Amino acid sequence: MITHLGISNVGPASGMELDFGSRLNLLTGDNGLGKSFLLDTIWWAMTRTWPAEVNPRLTAGRIALPTDKKQPAAIRASFSAASKETRCESAFRPLLQTWVTRQGRPANPGLIFYAMADGSFAVWDPARNYWQSRREDGKARPPAYVFSPAEVWNGLENAEGTWLCNGLLRDWAGWQKENGQAFASLKAVLEALSPSGEEKLLPGKLTRISLDDARDMPTLRMPYGQDVPVLHASSGMRRVVALAYFLVWCWEEHLQARELQGEEPESRAIFLVDEVEAHLHPKWQRTVIPALMKVMDTLRPDKEMQLIVATHSPLIMASVETSFDAALDAWFDLDLSDGAVMLARRPFLRQGNVCNWLTSEAFDLPSGYSREVEAVLEEAGRALSEESFSPEDAKRLHRRLREVLSETDPFWLRWRFVAEKKGWLS
Repeated sequence: MITHLGISNVGPASGMELDFGSRLNLLTGDNGLGKSFLLDTIWWAMTRTWPAEVNPRLTAGRIALPTDKKQPAAIRASFSAASKETRCESAFRPLLQTWVTRQGRPANPGLIFYAMADGSFAVWDPARNYWQSRREDGKARPPAYVFSPAEVWNGLENAEGTWLCNGLLRDWAGWQKENGQAFASLKAVLEALSPSGEEKLLPGKLTRISLDDARDMPTLRMPYGQDVPVLHASSGMRRVVALAYFLVWCWEEHLQARELQGEEPESRAIFLVDEVEAHLHPKWQRTVIPALMKVMDTLRPDKEMQLIVATHSPLIMASVETSFDAALDAWFDLDLSDGAVMLARRPFLRQGNVCNWLTSEAFDLPSGYSREVEAVLEEAGRALSEESFSPEDAKRLHRRLREVLSETDPFWLRWRFVAEKKGWLS
């Protein structure tokens, strides 16, 4: 588990320091303030790779560069590895245009999963990406497995023409035909990630979608009774299905690697998820974080799991109110102050309502209304406090409020009470 991250002269701020919770960590902030950058940097600190360096087909996950090219830049991290705390520091070498660390093999922080906002995925597996010594044949083990969105579905091939992963479509079909442990795990994870018991993600029958496509295509059984090919499912469903497959594939491959090595499976896992709410309906947003926290229980109950997610969604924040534990969890918020990006670890205070999250420090909106309605409400608020406000102006404002507010809106009810009391509506 990562416990600390410190950065200097890299990213949108001059420096940032984060002390992570051991279970759930939330990152909020406006676009462009550094949430994805922080996730990329966490991945680098624990794996010594940048996702787009491993797989150049990615459009995200590229190497972070110093803000001031003439000044030193550093990335510092601490994480628990096996039974001890490990510290590492990386410095940027301008002449080499790369980040360097101390020599020697890195520590083992456990399984690391990274779901990027564009549908790319990456995994670092200590059983498959971590050498304790050099191979005698001189071949290097892959530094990580990094998938573009298309490769998640169609498979990952290395430069030598070897298939590192069959991809979601072929693996799912194969698992379903075998009907063994892998397919049982996939069904269990899909169920855990489902938005409700009435709308479970259930595999349907394998099918063909074209005369020109010989693949057996996985399907999802929809609540209305049809089996829909996963390629024809909604963006939100494809996002969840890809996440479920990726987690099961990583775990199944890890188990097989550990069996070949004669060692016990890894008990520690870290999930990095960028824009966890991407493509999801609000009812799915309310359940996705609790579901992810249950997924590893589905795959391996005796695990240690740390979840680090970036979000723009007030529903995501509201969904963890009943489970957030200040002793285990943390919330970090990025803000723009006087032209500078500032990072703060904020106390997690229950807002009690999704709209209240919109106006909280997480999102900093003046209200949950549209900008046009806000302007009308601001004018009406001044009218309520001004004794000299004329009846004619009040009637004009009354008509505008009636056009934009519902009959049960609290401000509308207050306005009508005061306006009638002052005789504006007579």
